[in-house]
Amino acid sequence: MGHKTLTRMDLSEAVFREVGLSRNESAQLVETMLNHMSDALVRGEQVKISSFGTFSVREKSARIGRNPKTGEEVPIQPRRVLTFRPSHLMKDRVAAGNRKS
Repeated sequence: MGHKTLTRMDLSEAVFREVGLSRNESAQLVETMLNHMSDALVRGEQVKISSFGTFSVREKSARIGRNPKTGEEVPIQPRRVLTFRPSHLMKDRVAAGNRKS
């Protein structure tokens, strides 16, 4: 399995090829979509993309962690973390891709 990374440029190039917008319009469309998604997540909203998955923000409370090298206890501050839950269709599609190898 290769280690290729899908980038914003790859997405805008795909929009350019598939939709027929200019390269600048395609890049702007991708940027606008990503900004809308990011803004919604910052506000604490879920971003659900049908047949793909759901992005959400989860609140993690403060806790005591441990430095693995020294064993020393370290306080971990409360924080917000981004989570992604793939749809069943996405899980099935990825699993089917694994069987082809």
